[in-house]
Amino acid sequence: MYERHFLVFMSVSMSTYLLINLLTISFPLVRSFESRIQFAKQWKGLLWGISIPGAIFIVWDIWFTEMGVWGFNPKHLTGIEAFGLPIEEWLFFLTVPYACLFTYEVLNYFVKKDILGNIARPFAWGLSATLMALGLFFMPRWYTSLTFISAGIYVAFQAYQNPSYLGRFFLAYLVSLIPFLIVNGVLTGSFIEEEVVWYNNAENLGLRIGTIPVEDTIYALLLLMMNTSIYEYFKQSQISPETTHG
Repeated sequence: MYERHFLVFMSVSMSTYLLINLLTISFPLVRSFESRIQFAKQWKGLLWGISIPGAIFIVWDIWFTEMGVWGFNPKHLTGIEAFGLPIEEWLFFLTVPYACLFTYEVLNYFVKKDILGNIARPFAWGLSATLMALGLFFMPRWYTSLTFISAGIYVAFQAYQNPSYLGRFFLAYLVSLIPFLIVNGVLTGSFIEEEVVWYNNAENLGLRIGTIPVEDTIYALLLLMMNTSIYEYFKQSQISPETTHG
């Protein structure tokens, strides 16, 4: 009896990251079929908005894992891997973007006014310049420099394009930071005995929000901005001419 309980405990412990993924997507997935927002109907935007950035970030992830910029604690994993990454890390780039895009659409539905619309573009230009300057200044640190410079370039691209949803994206990003930091807090060792994901401090600034490297917030900004911009592009292409012209 005690041996069985021990095996159940070990099974749960080794799949902590998988449980985090399931909890992250569970509520958004169930509510995707809610009649008002009808999130599930945006299948084309979701497919490309998640898969294209996901492919880019998976390659980045494989590279940084091989370099030792970060790594994964086998204690919290199922042991299933592909190209050197645990299956849970692959799922991360599905569950988190899905949940954040769901948050974005919920906010669009319930917050009718574009609260940040008037300041979104100048803020984006300023943010872009700041991120690129910091990325260049800390160039020897791979996680800091690559994340900040990449995010700075993409934010600048969005500022140049000036899409109508830019202010709404920044609002959704700020709101999404709350659950994102909770999830990343658990992954980096908050609330549990050992971290799921470890970071090499030689490759980052060593500044943490609790247990979370500050770079993770910019990494999230880049990921979610790519998710949202691609999602919006294909979402609009899904609208038929008949719908557009009434």
